[in-house]
This record gives sequence, C-alpha cells and structure tokens, in this order.
Amino acid sequence: MTWDWQYTGEIIPDLLHGLRYTITATLVGYVIALILGLVWTLLRRTPYTAVNQTVRWVTEFIRSTPLIPQLYFVFFVLPAWGITLGPLTAGIITLGIHYSTYTAEVYRAGIADVPKGQWEACTALNLPKSRVWVDVILPQAIRRVIPTLGNYLIAMFKDSPMLLAINVTELLFSAYQVGARTLQFLEPITMVGLLFVLVSVISSILVRRLESRYATH
Repeated sequence: MTWDWQYTGEIIPDLLHGLRYTITATLVGYVIALILGLVWTLLRRTPYTAVNQTVRWVTEFIRSTPLIPQLYFVFFVLPAWGITLGPLTAGIITLGIHYSTYTAEVYRAGIADVPKGQWEACTALNLPKSRVWVDVILPQAIRRVIPTLGNYLIAMFKDSPMLLAINVTELLFSAYQVGARTLQFLEPITMVGLLFVLVSVISSILVRRLESRYATH
C-alpha cells in the first residue's frame, strides 16, 4: 500500500468542505454551551430548592450519559413529539447542551473563587443583585476560567466526529464518503487525523496564550 499524492490533492476540497461543517458545529455549539452553562450555574444558586435540585439532576444526567445516545434522542426521538431538526442543527444543539453541563461546573468554580470580600463590599454598598452579578462577580469569575473554557472548545472539536452518527457531513464523514467512492481509505482517513491535529494544535496555542495573558493580570 503506497501513498497516492495525486489522489490526496484531488480529495482535499471534499475534506475542507467537511472541515467547514466541523468547525461550524463546534463554534456554534460552543456558544450555546457558554450561554446555557451560565444559565445552569445561576439557576443552581437560586434559593428555591425545587429549581436548583432539578437543574442539578438534569445536568448530572446529561453529563453522565454518552454523547451519541443524546444525538440519537434529539434526531430520531424528538420527531415523534413533533420536533424535527436537520442533522446539522440537531448536532449543534446536542453538542451545546452536552458541553453546557461542563461549562456550568467551570463557571461554578470561578464564582466560588471570587474573594469573599467582594461579596461583602457589594453588601456594604447596598448594590442591587443585578449589578452585583453583572458588574462585579461575573466579570471576575469568567476572567479566572477563560483558559479552562478554551480547553472545552478543543474537546468539543475532537468530539465532533460523533455527528456522523446522524449523517452530518462533517470532516470524518466526508472522508468516509470519499473512501467509499474510490475504495481508497488510507489518504482520506490519514488526512482527517492530520487536519484534526493541526486545528487542535493551533487552538491549544491560542488557549495557552490566553492562559498566560490572564495569569499575569
């Protein structure tokens, strides 16, 4: 078995097309995870036991179950209840919800790390709760956890091949289609690995720079 460079050049456009879907699913899913994770965290801090305990059990259930069954549920089961989503939309929503349970824990740790004196100062100034959270607590908490949140972006990118389970034409699925069409799998599958490594390394470098930047402030 030898490497075919001409064939590799011919399949690059198909793989880049798949990579575009992979990156789109990752970035949009990540935004959902960031926003929903913060919502979970704030709900966990409410004084209403029914609310915070329900959120606790829901997030724990999502975090404790594999991603693929969740993909199947959203794509194949929800239509029985009248909710039909396209493969890419279903994949993005599932990725976002799944990873929101992890970002919620990151936010929780960041909030817990805010010095107690900050809370006491807000109380002494009689600031409204909305200002306490928006102007004081959340900016400090999120700043502390930016590097960790960046690591989850990389993890989500590496989990994106699971979207092929619901026929999303992401990078790995594109490689499979090319290989099935030509009966040559060495080049497309190897190129998938290289592209994942390349994007992951670039992302890791950016995350490390963010970590260094915020560690010095």
